[in-house]
Amino acid sequence: MNSVLEKNVVLVLNRNWQAVNSTTPAHAFCQMASGNALGLNMDVGESMVPVDWEEWVRLPVRDSDWSIGVVKGQLRVPRVILAIHYTKVPMRHPKFSYQAIRDRDNGRCQYTGRKLDRDEGNIDHVVPRSKGGPTSWSNCVLSCKRVNNRKGDRTPPEAGLHLLKNPEPPRVLPVTLFLRNVHDIPEWEPFLIPKTAGG
Repeated sequence: MNSVLEKNVVLVLNRNWQAVNSTTPAHAFCQMASGNALGLNMDVGESMVPVDWEEWVRLPVRDSDWSIGVVKGQLRVPRVILAIHYTKVPMRHPKFSYQAIRDRDNGRCQYTGRKLDRDEGNIDHVVPRSKGGPTSWSNCVLSCKRVNNRKGDRTPPEAGLHLLKNPEPPRVLPVTLFLRNVHDIPEWEPFLIPKTAGG
């Protein structure tokens, strides 16, 4: 049970019932006790009722529930809480990295269009750094190592290469798209965007 209490096993919804984060049971209890969140009393597929702290501490612990021992017995651990004062959906700004460039370019060399294994590619500066090209989303692409070596310290036209598309920063997306139910908690499923087969 202690391992569960230390993991992010509680899904956090904003007051519009949109998933925005996950947290630990300890943090969820603090949010509920301070009046900033309600616990969802859920029967999967049947009902979900927002419950304040005073009512939560009186809920019975069912066989399927996680619980912690307190002075008066066992206290049910919520699987989902509702942050009643929070309306935003945080946005995720991708960090610049090889993997992020690879994701943006769909794992394809931006000169040949060939799908690359992870160790076959690297980041190419379209305008070489030696010519003032920045390390940025709009100047870097995924390239086959062989093609990148051939390109060397030249621009694509100088090297006889053509970009498949002009590089751009990836879209800023809501964090809801990236939340995953890694602990397979059934109560989370109604609030998560299903992961596509390719994603």
